[in-house]
Amino acid sequence: MKPIQIGKTTLLPIPLAATIALGLAGGMAGHALGLPLGYLLGSLLVVAFWAIMGWRVLGQPIHLPQPLRMSFIPIIGVAIGGAFTPEIFRDAAGWWPSLLALVVFVPVAQFSGYAIYRKGGMTPATAYFGAVPGGLMEMVTLGEEAGADVALLVLLQFLRLILTIVFVPVLFAFLTGHAVGSSAGVAMTGADNPLEAWDIAALLLAAIGGYFAGRALRFPAAIMTGPLAASAIFHLTGVTDAVPPAWTIAMTQIVVGTGLGARFAGMAAATLRRGSLLALVSTAASLFIAFVFAEALHLTIGLPLTAVFLAFAPGGITEMSLIALSLQISVVFVTLHHVLRIVLAISIAKLFARRVLGP
Repeated sequence: MKPIQIGKTTLLPIPLAATIALGLAGGMAGHALGLPLGYLLGSLLVVAFWAIMGWRVLGQPIHLPQPLRMSFIPIIGVAIGGAFTPEIFRDAAGWWPSLLALVVFVPVAQFSGYAIYRKGGMTPATAYFGAVPGGLMEMVTLGEEAGADVALLVLLQFLRLILTIVFVPVLFAFLTGHAVGSSAGVAMTGADNPLEAWDIAALLLAAIGGYFAGRALRFPAAIMTGPLAASAIFHLTGVTDAVPPAWTIAMTQIVVGTGLGARFAGMAAATLRRGSLLALVSTAASLFIAFVFAEALHLTIGLPLTAVFLAFAPGGITEMSLIALSLQISVVFVTLHHVLRIVLAISIAKLFARRVLGP
């Protein structure tokens, strides 16, 4: 079959189908084995291993373009929007201490990572932008302008997401004794209810219209926060009380996991070896700092330890929200903190770049 061109994205139908089949097999295996966040982790680990080994799938190369993976993210935003109720705004009045704590957490996490990467022999620009706990695409752009090793920078930022996705659900499963994810049911209440035609139209409008509105209004992570805001408005005003079906959440996990795993395809072995250990140490340090902040907020003002830790964990907003959905932790609380983390990470990185790197 001929390649399909959609904007700047080239889709290769047969390799794409083979890659998705591999991710589906990995996701189903992860679910069957009861892995934490099984659909996502199973697909991610299997596809990543295949890509790192340089293997082909049924004779086809690993292929899942980033825009295709991102096109499924609005489903999570719409699902989170379904959690909005009038009571959320009452509860939010008590969230200011943890939101304020993020202003301290973000630079502490960033500069601890910077110190680790510099100790590991990386250039100042690569270490600085590789250590920022959020805003992957923005950091790659700023790092390239500053003369960073772009391939290594992408790897460091990418591994921050991957390792956090792996560590956090495993840690929660260890601490709570319960599986996180597909085996625990990543879905909103009512996700198994049948949808009327009006509900389907409302959810699609929230997903598509919310994304374009979010982009126009320059929302951070607009592909998720735009649909989230639109869905929240629809649910608060009574336009619909429906949420995306459970199978769409499982499908999104598999596509997101497959897309993340596919990012390892074609990555140089030397780059992978150089960045992996340091990224592991940096991510572990960031998660430890997040736990310290969460414990302090828990002990001083009584915020739930698990919710605050998840809200501070430096992973992707989509994946952390999926874990929040699974654990029935306030997904609005977690998502709001991650949106603020991304805004702070990008702003602080720009603010201190010249002081650290020079003119």
